[in-house]
Amino acid sequence: MDAMVEAAVACMYERFGDPLTVADIARNAGLGLFDFSRLFKEETGVSPGKFLDAVRIGEAKKLLDSTSMSITEIARAAGYDGLDSFADAFMAGVGLSPGRYRRLCRGEGEVPPGPRPGPAPLHGSVAGTVSLPGGHGNARVFVGAFATALLAYPALASAVLDVPGDRPICYSLPGVPEGRWHLRAVAVAAGTGHDPQAVRTALLGGAAAAVTVTAGAVTSAAVRLRAARRADPPVLLALPSLEPPAAVVPHPGCAAAADPTGPGGAGGAGRLRVVPAAPARSGA
Repeated sequence: MDAMVEAAVACMYERFGDPLTVADIARNAGLGLFDFSRLFKEETGVSPGKFLDAVRIGEAKKLLDSTSMSITEIARAAGYDGLDSFADAFMAGVGLSPGRYRRLCRGEGEVPPGPRPGPAPLHGSVAGTVSLPGGHGNARVFVGAFATALLAYPALASAVLDVPGDRPICYSLPGVPEGRWHLRAVAVAAGTGHDPQAVRTALLGGAAAAVTVTAGAVTSAAVRLRAARRADPPVLLALPSLEPPAAVVPHPGCAAAADPTGPGGAGGAGRLRVVPAAPARSGA
């Protein structure tokens, strides 16, 4: 990661509550606005303006989850000069209003928003493998297709998968509209020590490049996860619980795909979908 971009990201996290602009950040970096914006997007995958907006919404999500501050107070703390502008931005990125998101965090009967297929009348599928970095136990992984590199509402298609720590598994996203989309993933992984469930690591990742979906066809794309970094744009979309499973027991030749409405998800009767599994690596 470029040191100038790292400094810019740090500035956003330190001053997100101020009336900070991208021009201010570029000026602090000693670059013109165009050169700074180009470099920032090359390094992070999103424009500095979208990244700053994501930081503000991401910090607001934390405050809604962990404090009793009013929504008006949180809007102000997150750098918004009005409740309406905050509510609109929050809804656009998270898929729930601030009040509904707080109820989701408190387990008060709210459910995460589902995928929204989009306007394209023709659809294809995306499929491939999901793999974890070494040194982690089992993980629960959310995989989705998005219009931008941000993990923000809406997902065009999504799945929640239980991935064993010792091998990749296959995923399949049917019903993806024709077009070019970003395949993004977020996970929580258990550890590998004597008490794996006592350790939690946030992972992020996706496909190496945007994928092109063609009607009636399957596009292949590998999803690789890694440890989350500070320079990653915050995850905005309200997700189901990603509590890593103690064990993954797939059907022979298949891998378990956790139903986000089941146990560990948003509530409801637990069910498992089944998708073909990747073969185990040699020695796994």
